[in-house]
Amino acid sequence: MSLRRLRFGELLAAAGAVCVIVAMFLRWYETPTGARDAWDTFGPAVVLLLISAVAALALLLSTLAERSTALPIALAVWCFPLGLIALVCALVRLLERPDHATSLCVGPWLALAGAAAIFAGAWQALHDERSSLYRPATPAARPRP
Repeated sequence: MSLRRLRFGELLAAAGAVCVIVAMFLRWYETPTGARDAWDTFGPAVVLLLISAVAALALLLSTLAERSTALPIALAVWCFPLGLIALVCALVRLLERPDHATSLCVGPWLALAGAAAIFAGAWQALHDERSSLYRPATPAARPRP
């Protein structure tokens, strides 16, 4: 396991996952009856946000633990559409206020920023084609027959 394998995309997606997970436990709306959080108002779409956060964390862990790039690239491919779905879910919940909410709190803004970071981090992880940290092996030339 080496921290040198991490690139900007994986770190951005992991930061977005942390933001989404923290946002789940913050207040989202102020209603006449009291404060509401994501668990009270989001419904089944909260699962989509959590799945995208878990996928982003899996991307980070697979990049750290794997010897090849196959699994991290596959997870980045899955994080991209999951991040887009989470971004749409967070945006819809930001624009639509449930239960006659009077004001927005910090929760939906943090979830939107986290979902955008997951989406952008997965995109960056897919497009980061820098050369490896290690020099490629150059085998000796075969003698001519």
